[in-house]
Amino acid sequence: MNYKEIETNEKKFIKDLPEFNVGDTIAVSTIVREGDKKRTQLFKGLVIAIKGSGIRKTFTIRKISNGVGVEKIIPLNTPNISKVKVIKRGNVRKSKLYYMRNRIGKKALKVKEGVFVPATETKVEEVVDAEQEATE
Repeated sequence: MNYKEIETNEKKFIKDLPEFNVGDTIAVSTIVREGDKKRTQLFKGLVIAIKGSGIRKTFTIRKISNGVGVEKIIPLNTPNISKVKVIKRGNVRKSKLYYMRNRIGKKALKVKEGVFVPATETKVEEVVDAEQEATE
């Protein structure tokens, strides 16, 4: 099988979740199974890394709990995620925020607030058209 066939087969299993980026503060509701019982548990923290692509995409979320840093690496397309809510958008310059592990106190999860605007093909085409008109 070539890559395009694999990609088309994986599209069936990709979940429809809100778009978030590194630096955003999110709340993830995960389903926890204990014996025969199920319950949802909320994990609220800062997204410090996003890795992979397609169905193998994962994100790392970090929070401070009782003065101790806690991180979870969660697959994006797992059936154990019931919902994801973006609480605050962050404006960062790096794609991996591993330096946040060394921070203590209030600055441990502090990121500049920003507005995340996903790039779309139409906006890119409009910019290219505008640049061509300016050069002519």
